Amino acid sequence: MRTAGIDIGSRSIELVVLEDGRVQERKQTDTGFDPLAQARSLIDGVSCDRIMATGYGRNLFEIAMEAPTVTEIKAYGTGVRHLCPKARTVLDIGGQDSKVIALDEAGRIRKFEMNDRCAAGTGKFLEIMARNLGFSVEAFGTEALQAEGELEISSMCTVFAESEVTSLVAKGLDRRSIALGLHRSVARRAVSMLKRLSLEDEIVFAGGVAHNKCMHRLLEDALQRPIIVPDSPQMVGALGAALLAVQHL
Repeated sequence: MRTAGIDIGSRSIELVVLEDGRVQERKQTDTGFDPLAQARSLIDGVSCDRIMATGYGRNLFEIAMEAPTVTEIKAYGTGVRHLCPKARTVLDIGGQDSKVIALDEAGRIRKFEMNDRCAAGTGKFLEIMARNLGFSVEAFGTEALQAEGELEISSMCTVFAESEVTSLVAKGLDRRSIALGLHRSVARRAVSMLKRLSLEDEIVFAGGVAHNKCMHRLLEDALQRPIIVPDSPQMVGALGAALLAVQHL
């Protein structure tokens, strides 16, 4: 039995194909300006008995492909629990939102918090700031970790923070120190969300921003405890959707 999960996010689309519960294939592409077309190209040639969609573009996919859908909250909870059976808390920082999910002992969603009204504290915020500082998104966290000092960023609003960063650069201040200050501002928001939920057992950091080593370190330092990052953190939502697709066969 083969099932697939597709996570149509604001910045990228991920596909995971399972056969009898084991990962057979992983694929990823940029979302671009036509998410449905990109999703179609990703599943082209993929053979499966059922595909389930999640992510912000799941409703488009549901209508076009007559496929079942699942919320990101449930998909991420399911994917994380499969990878880390002891996990009770999930942090996902995606392109356009961030969320914290608390799981009960059986892996069911107990409660969650979500920031989806502002770019602050999301991957998009870091992407914009990286561009303003002349860093690639991939290298942003590594560069921030090399800072010799840190500059406080007073605004978390993307528009005002962008203006503040431009002003700091114009003054000739160290770009890496500015980058570290930006990362810490995002980390503080994530930690605040995490602390509003009870932190039990293992904490798993998923989503594309989990690749950012600076964010990972700042979160661990702030919480004074280890945080697990899966091997392919950006695939967790698609994995969860593929696992849940079994229920719709």
